[in-house]
Amino acid sequence: MSGNAEPETGVIAADADEGDSGRKLPFGFVAYLGAGLSVAFCYADVLIRLTVPLVGLEPVGINPHLQAVLMWASGLVAVLGLHWDATQHGDRVPFAVGVAGVAIIAGTLYTFYDILILILGYLFLVAAVLLNPIKLLATLNRSVRSKASELAALNATLEDRVSDQVEEIERLARLKRFLSSEVADLITAGGKESLLESHRRMVACLFCDVRNFTAFSDSVEPEEVMDVLQNVHSQMGGLVQSHGGTIGYRAGDGLMVIFNDPLPCDDPVMQAVTLAHEMKAAFADVQAYWRRRGHEIGFGIGISYGYATLGLIGSEGRYDYTAIGNAVNIAARLCDRAEDGEILADQRAKVEIENRARVEPMGPLDLKGIGKPVEAFKIGDLTRLS
Repeated sequence: MSGNAEPETGVIAADADEGDSGRKLPFGFVAYLGAGLSVAFCYADVLIRLTVPLVGLEPVGINPHLQAVLMWASGLVAVLGLHWDATQHGDRVPFAVGVAGVAIIAGTLYTFYDILILILGYLFLVAAVLLNPIKLLATLNRSVRSKASELAALNATLEDRVSDQVEEIERLARLKRFLSSEVADLITAGGKESLLESHRRMVACLFCDVRNFTAFSDSVEPEEVMDVLQNVHSQMGGLVQSHGGTIGYRAGDGLMVIFNDPLPCDDPVMQAVTLAHEMKAAFADVQAYWRRRGHEIGFGIGISYGYATLGLIGSEGRYDYTAIGNAVNIAARLCDRAEDGEILADQRAKVEIENRARVEPMGPLDLKGIGKPVEAFKIGDLTRLS
């Protein structure tokens, strides 16, 4: 019977699962014990004559029938142990040799007794017990070689996998420049970068920038200008992410934010208006700081709602996700016309939130670059009106 099976479980797995299998004895213990007892019972008369006088007793004989039963029964225990061990190393050759040995022993005891045949049976049994750990070692060696081959294969591809992971990290970092972390993670993890391809969608667009920034820049040190810009963009960027907006671009003291793209938004205009109020509140501290030092700066916001074309614009190493279209232009021009602290919106945006905020008509405004006057509205507190 061939013994070339190489189960993946092996002795190591069997030891790890010792609690499940109930295995408590060391490997090969039962086989050694059974074979040892069988040999001991075979030479019981000799052992008794040698040991009993040492304790001052008279030697006694052993019933030959009982001796025969103990001999083959112990051999059977050894065979059962070999069978048990075969489930660990997967090779049944020791078990087969052990069965042959016990069969020879039992056969010569109950048919034609011959000491040479009996010795042959014990040679088979002892050989099986000694072969058992060798098979275990061979299985372990094969397992180690297999694991070593797997490790070598993994190492061979490690550089490629690391390179892919670095590329993935860099791609995610690029996405996070203009998307919220949650959106960037979703797009990268889900393989949905097709969402960033050029497409058309209804979006709410918000523009904001600092009023009197040019005059302010001329009257303070460049380091102070950079400090203000860093403060503004840091605060506003955090607010944009918390509201699930997408930063279209940053330009000096200005910022463009898109809602409802690249992932859908349930209430894009309301999200934009809520963000606008929080931006005003955040800028108030910056404004108060510089006002105490004699500098007047303000903050204006424009919001529109309409169709725009969105996608990636740029070149390798520097892409921006942005929007173009009339709705974008209207939001930018409304931002230009907004006074300090004002939030101006077009009519489409006003319709979306008029029952959830105070709205004051501004009348039609002639906006630079827009073909016809735009009905504009000043958005006040987010108060549900009765």
